[in-house]
Amino acid sequence: MALRQRLDEVVDRFNILEQRMASGPAAEEFVRLSREYAELEPLVHSVSALREAEKELAGIDEMMRSGDELAELAEAERPAVVQRIATLSDEIKIALLPKDEADSKSAILEVRAGTGGQEAALFAGDLFRMYERFASENGWRVETMSLSEGEAGGYKEIIAAVRGDSVFAKLKWESGVHRVQRVPATESGGRIHTSAATVAVLPEAEDVDIDIPAGDIRIDTMRASGAGGQHVNTTDSAVRITHLPTGIVVTSSEKSQHQNRARAMEVLRARLYDMQRQAAADARAANRKTQVGSGDRSERIRTYNFPQGRVTDHRINLTLYKLDEILSGAGLGDVIDALATDHNAKLLAEADA
Repeated sequence: MALRQRLDEVVDRFNILEQRMASGPAAEEFVRLSREYAELEPLVHSVSALREAEKELAGIDEMMRSGDELAELAEAERPAVVQRIATLSDEIKIALLPKDEADSKSAILEVRAGTGGQEAALFAGDLFRMYERFASENGWRVETMSLSEGEAGGYKEIIAAVRGDSVFAKLKWESGVHRVQRVPATESGGRIHTSAATVAVLPEAEDVDIDIPAGDIRIDTMRASGAGGQHVNTTDSAVRITHLPTGIVVTSSEKSQHQNRARAMEVLRARLYDMQRQAAADARAANRKTQVGSGDRSERIRTYNFPQGRVTDHRINLTLYKLDEILSGAGLGDVIDALATDHNAKLLAEADA
């Protein structure tokens, strides 16, 4: 009964929004109303579909009770309708669960080479290109904010902003240690090496999300360096920002000091915002086990095995023999969707308990 009442409230609110938008409100108000309207629209469509399916089931049951020649046909149709109702009910329950307010945000993506030397840097490059292609598939923009290239290619570290709708909702599952097993290009004996790279995905933070008092930061300028002394910046354009209360240090070393400062502040805000969210999540998680993995960035979450052409996500014991497709970005959504589905299933089980 409580669920039906909640659904009635959602539909009523949706109708009110529709009426207020049609009344010609001011532009700013219209934007606010339309945003809420867009958020509710998929849920309202699911509620409508559920009610239609329930009516269809009632008609089938009545037909089965009639005992006429259509009863057998109705009985054959019933399981599919019951399954549709169950699926829609689960979708609606998931939609009604408390949302992570950061899910709608853009994200800061950080990829760093881990153990494995040059091969780790090459693998970090492979991962970053995978995310670039996945971003392109989703219509997102990727803006590189800082990078340090590996000696043989790839990246020792690369930080980028990934901008678009609900970027964090998708990419948040990628934080952790990614391991690769393959024969490096530099290996003459054909032996398989194991290397690793770490990925951190942080929700992009606005000024309203995190306040950084001017007295909490120290900003240093320095001369940017170039590989092997090539193209070295001769002005002090590189920026290093130190957050004094936490000791977090962020640097940016592109050509423009103004741009470097803005980018470094953006990364700093994201890291501080992520610290706040993690602290809140740890407090909530004391009595909850619904998280996929621990969220610990040191946790090994996935293995990419080249000889077998497989990718295994250790958090949900998922193995897919489509390594090339996943690294191309086209197949990454299959892994992310599986992680989200598992997470939602655990949330539903917890809500029903």
